Amino acid sequence: MRIVVLMDPVSTVLVDADTSFALMLAAQERGHRVDHALITDLFLHGWRLGARVRRATMQRDPIAPITLGDYEDVWIDDVDAVLVRKDPPFDANYLWGCHLLEHVRGKTLVVNDPRALRDANEKLYATHFPSLMPATLVSNDKARIKRFVSEVGGRAVLKPLSGAGGESVFLLAEGDLNVNAIIETVTLDGKRVAMVQEFLPKVTEGDKRILLLDGEPLGAILRVPQRGDVRSNIHVGGTVEKTALDANDRAICAEVGPRCKKDGLYFVGLDVIGGKLTEVNVTSPTGIQQMSRLSGQDLSGRVIEWLEQRSAS
Repeated sequence: MRIVVLMDPVSTVLVDADTSFALMLAAQERGHRVDHALITDLFLHGWRLGARVRRATMQRDPIAPITLGDYEDVWIDDVDAVLVRKDPPFDANYLWGCHLLEHVRGKTLVVNDPRALRDANEKLYATHFPSLMPATLVSNDKARIKRFVSEVGGRAVLKPLSGAGGESVFLLAEGDLNVNAIIETVTLDGKRVAMVQEFLPKVTEGDKRILLLDGEPLGAILRVPQRGDVRSNIHVGGTVEKTALDANDRAICAEVGPRCKKDGLYFVGLDVIGGKLTEVNVTSPTGIQQMSRLSGQDLSGRVIEWLEQRSAS
């Protein structure tokens, strides 16, 4: 196979943590060619979509985990698969890239589907499953947000819809003198909506990240926040522990998985706290290296094996 990976510059890769690197390495080990490109390297010439790519060679070297060859142009309908692994934010270039990838619909396998990436905001997609979520409000109105905090017991978590990796996530506590300032900061003085969710005390025990592949659970890890922090994201210092899927997790997967598969969201990450679904990560879900190490399984290899089977069908 020939696989094009649309991602960030290779200088951002962390050799022992990066999921994109793990997938690329697994593809290389299975004999496939892997090309690297930025999402801005896509181009449309007439009706045909191309990309300016560089052949990638992966090695577990923390200094240079990915080395790149010379630039060349490739037609995307000539390759076997495209992995869209650009990290958030979902900005204008990301949006335009998804529109361009529409030109290979039905010709080349794109993971995740560009139409689904445009439609599935990582915070809002979870709201399609309200029975699985904690009490949630999406609003830009300060008074409404403060009333909601009071209704859910005086504590809630406020986060922007465009955030990732724990960025700009705040705990709102009724009576805190900073509440107004926090709401104004996250909502840009009421100019953008944000998500508010009831505070789940079990967050101190950890945030379970479940990876789904083609609608089925691939595995899970538990991300535990630092002492004194409500954010468990690895990016902000959360630690990772081994965990297993319980009956509640499997029930969540059974409800969310078919919808993801139907929408073309083939590789996604579910965030579960205290048995409640909080987010569905679709742009560049992480955790597969930690999950593989803790479970003793080659989960990256399983993703590439699925890619082989899917692209051949």
